[in-house]
Amino acid sequence: MYSQTVMEHFNNPRHAGVIDNPDGTGEVGNPTCGDMMTFYIKVKDDRIEDVKFQTFGCVAAIAVSDIVSEMAIGKTLAEAQKITKKVVAEALGGLPPNKMHCSNLGADALALAIQNYQEKTEPPQADQKAKKRINES
Repeated sequence: MYSQTVMEHFNNPRHAGVIDNPDGTGEVGNPTCGDMMTFYIKVKDDRIEDVKFQTFGCVAAIAVSDIVSEMAIGKTLAEAQKITKKVVAEALGGLPPNKMHCSNLGADALALAIQNYQEKTEPPQADQKAKKRINES
């Protein structure tokens, strides 16, 4: 049912946890399935220096959270905002159709953490860019 990559990230998540005093926080949930994700980011020189997550959910939700974190570390904010549900699912070697919503949650939680950071540090127009990106995915 799940790829070897999904099972590896589920069984051995590398980025689970909390960042004290994060630069940005994003939280999403899907009431239908019960998955909840909170992402914490640290940003330095417009690059994501660290990402941690707390996820309550299924195998796919935890694997998605971990791989999204891994994909975002070291990227500029603009590069990290290009992490989409399709990119996430491909990196995991695919997800069952009934679990694709989990890849949406991971990409959305990261986008919200970036948006939260930008709201704290940039003019209000950054808020509109993040909302547009979430609505387009």
